[in-house]
Amino acid sequence: MRKIIHCDADCFFAAVEMRDDPSLTHRPIAVGGSSDRRGVISTCNYEARRYGVHSAMPSSTAKRLCPDLLILPHRMDAYKDASEKMRAIFYEYTELVEPLSLDEAFLDVSDAKVHRGSATLIAQEIRQRIKDEIGITVSAGIAPNKFLAKVASDWNKPNGQFVIPPDQVPAFVAQLPVKKIYGVGKAMAAKLAESNIFTCGDLHKFSIFELSQRYGQMGSRLYKLSRGIDERELTVDRRRKSLSVENTFSHDLPTLENCLHELPPLSQQLAIRLRRVDDDYKVVKLFVKLKFSDFSITTIERSASAVSLIELHSLCAEAYQRKNLPVRLIGVGVRFIDLQEGNSFFQLELFNGNNQHRVEKYRHGLD
Repeated sequence: MRKIIHCDADCFFAAVEMRDDPSLTHRPIAVGGSSDRRGVISTCNYEARRYGVHSAMPSSTAKRLCPDLLILPHRMDAYKDASEKMRAIFYEYTELVEPLSLDEAFLDVSDAKVHRGSATLIAQEIRQRIKDEIGITVSAGIAPNKFLAKVASDWNKPNGQFVIPPDQVPAFVAQLPVKKIYGVGKAMAAKLAESNIFTCGDLHKFSIFELSQRYGQMGSRLYKLSRGIDERELTVDRRRKSLSVENTFSHDLPTLENCLHELPPLSQQLAIRLRRVDDDYKVVKLFVKLKFSDFSITTIERSASAVSLIELHSLCAEAYQRKNLPVRLIGVGVRFIDLQEGNSFFQLELFNGNNQHRVEKYRHGLD
């Protein structure tokens, strides 16, 4: 039985804005285009949603619904940074990660060893780490497949999680509105309503043949998903960019010497995990992350080709001097170049004779 987690950040762009400017927390805000330039809302916080504001809504409409709405411009660098940090956390629990967008991903933790393989506890820990380390909240759904996990992640938003155990799948899906099935939009929902089909349970009255006759290819999908059947594997098309290990201490480390004393076991753990990484990855940087007693975080990195305890000591000392406060968490890690991605680039370009000059420029760092 598979164990799939779907993690979905709560009002992601708006959450990053509120994290970086806490004064925005209790006022309605949105991220999007200007209302006087035919802009569109990308996302909004829950304060704004109480007024009926939602994503993909014209900014002018949003301002009419909520005159006090503050519409902020996009800061994609900040959102990408938060997204990369989330994915780095995901990869510490499983290699099977399917990113769907900047703010959501599927994780297959069927073979995970941490928490004795409990997907529920893994999801709880991931959500807590994202809150502590990145400063935003994430909701999670846990289920035997992708369809149900995605439905579940929306069940207790914001900052919640919901589990659909295998033995509860039939009862759970029977009461689901058909609009929860991906691919069922307003037009399809209207067609189904003409046949008095409003829930997944209503679809159970029809055979796969009848549904296929009525709705073509969509009929087969309706038949399977209405019964909680989804055999899709995760599409793992994104490769990791870093690998790290860290430890949160039960008592803050009061001095730099205490911090340095904790580096050897962390360094050893990192080296052991690196042995399981295939040869398509090349280490290019080494880094140390410290979280201080005031919950601020600092990370220092430098070029390196391997894990070196001497380098880690130096990085840790430099990071510690930034605050000179007791330390509650130490993380050590490496950043990679994915040689497989590089090979794919060159193969693609070399087959195109017109782009040969671009390959040469790229190889010499000019493009």
